Amino acid sequence: MSRVTVWHDGACPLCAREIAFMRKLDRRGAITFVDATDPAATCPLNRAELLARFHAREDDGDGNGRMLSGAAAFAAMWRAIPLLRPLGLAARNPVVLALLERGYGRFLRVRPRMQRWMRRREARA
Repeated sequence: MSRVTVWHDGACPLCAREIAFMRKLDRRGAITFVDATDPAATCPLNRAELLARFHAREDDGDGNGRMLSGAAAFAAMWRAIPLLRPLGLAARNPVVLALLERGYGRFLRVRPRMQRWMRRREARA
């Protein structure tokens, strides 16, 4: 079983919801979730870089994990979750991964607006 470490933005309401959902799906405990905003967290890259894009390290058991970002990092996380594994395996196809990365890039452009909207919504609740 491969192990995956995911670094996420714990201060982002979108990210927090998605990570909570992924934790529920990760019934085998194959993923270690690290909040990159936690000062005590060990981060393999500059925190600003980790917070700008989604990052994961996929370790296939040899102790030498590959650091991935963007759609490739999401695909690694999906491969660790049985329900999402088919999608993660499909992303190994370069064409599929390129399409996912294009969509992720578009999401990153609207993410700040979505974060502001969610924060306002949560403040009203």
